[in-house]
Amino acid sequence: MTVKTYIHEWTDQPVRNVLAGMVGTFALIPEVIAFSYVAGVAPSVGLFASFVISIAIAITGGRPGMISGAAGSVALVAAELVHSHGLQYLLLATLLAGAFQIVFGMLRLQSMMRFVSREVETGFVNALGILIFSAQVPQMLHVTWHTYALIALGLAIVYLLPRVTTAVPSPLICILVLTGITFAVPMPVHVVSDLGDLPSGLPHLTLPDVPFSAETFKIVLPYAFAMAMVGLLESLMTATVVDELTDTHSNKRMECTGLGFSNIMVGLFGGMAGCGMIGQTVGNLRYGGRGRLSTFTAGAFLLLLLVVLHRFVAQVPVAALVAIMIMVSVSTFSWSSLRDLVKHPRLSSTVMLATVLVVVLTHDLAAGVACGVLLNGLFFSFQVMKLVQVSSTFSENSNTRTYYVHGQIFFASASVLADAIDFQDTASNIVIDLEDAHIWDISAADTLEKIASRLKTRGKTVAIIHADQRAEKLLASLGHDTLLA
Repeated sequence: MTVKTYIHEWTDQPVRNVLAGMVGTFALIPEVIAFSYVAGVAPSVGLFASFVISIAIAITGGRPGMISGAAGSVALVAAELVHSHGLQYLLLATLLAGAFQIVFGMLRLQSMMRFVSREVETGFVNALGILIFSAQVPQMLHVTWHTYALIALGLAIVYLLPRVTTAVPSPLICILVLTGITFAVPMPVHVVSDLGDLPSGLPHLTLPDVPFSAETFKIVLPYAFAMAMVGLLESLMTATVVDELTDTHSNKRMECTGLGFSNIMVGLFGGMAGCGMIGQTVGNLRYGGRGRLSTFTAGAFLLLLLVVLHRFVAQVPVAALVAIMIMVSVSTFSWSSLRDLVKHPRLSSTVMLATVLVVVLTHDLAAGVACGVLLNGLFFSFQVMKLVQVSSTFSENSNTRTYYVHGQIFFASASVLADAIDFQDTASNIVIDLEDAHIWDISAADTLEKIASRLKTRGKTVAIIHADQRAEKLLASLGHDTLLA
């Protein structure tokens, strides 16, 4: 990335980016408070983490316009550590998770995203859309009619105001109007302060208050590694979605190292590890937040709200936040994928649905993506296996049977080759022609060797011809390069 590009990512459309970042801040608050409770920590831990990570990732990250914070997927991993050993161990795990992510970036492990197919990405965003909506349901249960009326009014403002003007993001107007109504006409509705105690001071630099012993690191390292992997996966998935929505490219390696640096800063300021948050990011993009300034504003405005406007934020009706998050969930969900279910191949649709199902049932994005990637790899192997063809010709003059192999021979398709060989053939000479085939792994090479051995025990001569360099190396590694002709 050039200096000119980096500066442009900060200075392009500053007013639009600032306003969009402010909307992202209000979208962060309810989610972060909820995720803090999931992790078993005070709301201030998640809110301070979101402030620090937004500021740091805006400077060091590789994906402009992406909102990061204390996300649910990482909170799920952290919960067990907090419940068993307490907050201080979580702070150490956060520092180590950041260090792991920096190492992952240096090792270029961001390339793992190449194994995430389009179907898995679609399942990822659809599951998030469902989870974002389902997270709002508790706020709509056992409430008075006033709450439903405010939510309806909020949705009307969010969706109808842009038809009149887009100068100011409609979610921001939604919050101001609904808060003004509840101030002017007191009514029995939940406000932000009902979600948990909000911090009213600045975060301060701290170190984990734990014994720095081998036993401590033995406890913390597994959680730190899991938090690093889950956070990195969610951030890279979110960055990929943003790339597609904006038709731009981002520096995934820089995002890895930037996330690691940000999480180290989070740990030093008493917060829990975070990562990219797709719901808030989609909301940011929807209202023009494409640059680093929007991400920075989301964090800076969050601190301003918590410290300077603490009392105002505490009185914002939850109904306003619910209306905004419903809009975000609807925007996040890929509605065209429902139509594609009947148009796309069944295996592709199965991968997408399985990803959604696993994420929704476990609330674990990493588990859903892993399931989707594994299924996609399995189905891909199955499809490639079916492309393998083996034909043969017989020469009476030389009493030779020649097998012509076409396709990719690897662990899944090697059995197709073995099944095509007639070991009862009366021909005394057997030739296996690999001119139109590729041998990919030891399993395939081992299958060739076993075929040759079985044929030789029946008194036949065996030769493998037209093998490529990879096949030669694999056979040589097994000590059977003498089969090559």
